[in-house]
Amino acid sequence: MFLGLDVLSSQLSSWKDKALFTPGPLTTSRTVKQAMLRDLGSRDAEFINIVKDVRQRLVTLGSDSDDYTSILMQGSGTFGIEATLSSVIPSDGKLLILINGAYGKRLLKIANIHHIPATELTFAENTQPDIQVLEQALQSDSAITHVAAIHCETTTGIINPIEEYGKIVKAHKCVYIVDAMSSFGAYPVDMKACGIDFLISSSNKNIEGVPGFSFVLAHKEALLAAKGLARTLSLDLFAQWEGLEGDGQFRFTPPTHSILAFHQALIELEQEGGVVARGARYKKNYEATLSAMQEMGFQAYLKPEDQGYIITSFYYPEHPNFNFQQFYERLSDKGHVIYPGKLTRADCFRVGHIGRLGLADVKALGSAIAKTLIEMNIHISEKNEE
Repeated sequence: MFLGLDVLSSQLSSWKDKALFTPGPLTTSRTVKQAMLRDLGSRDAEFINIVKDVRQRLVTLGSDSDDYTSILMQGSGTFGIEATLSSVIPSDGKLLILINGAYGKRLLKIANIHHIPATELTFAENTQPDIQVLEQALQSDSAITHVAAIHCETTTGIINPIEEYGKIVKAHKCVYIVDAMSSFGAYPVDMKACGIDFLISSSNKNIEGVPGFSFVLAHKEALLAAKGLARTLSLDLFAQWEGLEGDGQFRFTPPTHSILAFHQALIELEQEGGVVARGARYKKNYEATLSAMQEMGFQAYLKPEDQGYIITSFYYPEHPNFNFQQFYERLSDKGHVIYPGKLTRADCFRVGHIGRLGLADVKALGSAIAKTLIEMNIHISEKNEE
């Protein structure tokens, strides 16, 4: 039996999904979801104008200078990362990657697959890459032409000092690439002040859109220098930009519905008060989550001074009854989705603070966790009482 459109619309407006305490995809607003209930042709003038507005709004979030542009790239955030690395580094160039987690390692893997000469500076997952070590590496190896860093390393939630890195990178006249996947839209970023040439993020992160594409903010001069360097066809960053700048169209089929949702999400970001206001909401979510978790006896993995407000890693409780999969499934059954850990040397799980969530959602999560611990016969509060 087929349902009428009025019934489907009613179901959409009353549907209550699980709250996603994850780093993305995220809980989105009803209006962002509703923005996808349209079919627009990819070559239609209305859609082309929406793409143009999206691109301009993104540039404004990263810089107030005309020296920067934006490129939308079909696919997840990793597609945007791979498009950038495989498109902007010449065959005689060399990439230095700052690594303190799984996503820095992913940059190295991409470089290796494309046979891009690369070197790495690897640090512990709970430690920011050292500025002095970066300085020494650039001084000792004049072959390095490009440097890549992660802003928020989602493995742990640590925030790396990208502006400090940028000063050193620019002093050595290198091209600076920043993976801002989990930070852009929640942390103010001044691309000019940071010396960033290429910044990559995704539609389903802090802008609170849905999955479907990544985007790259680029210094025009650095982008123009990348013409003809691409190692792929579909991920050619310069060719993608050239098409968008020319007739406003994608070279290959764009995710039209995702872009419609993202356009609405950008409008809602502005209505909320911009990046600063959104970051403030996320920070309140983080502080409330941390307080509730510590009260129950959980311990955060990072030191407070290194911890961001995007996602937090918590150690597994040292209790024989704790089983993460069971813990996860019980929370999911109660309507709350958390995230498994990705650390190499510690057993942790992660709780995200981003998306269309507020303090009421955090309080509900805390209650669900407390109830789940009781169900699993786990009591860990003694640790905080010692």
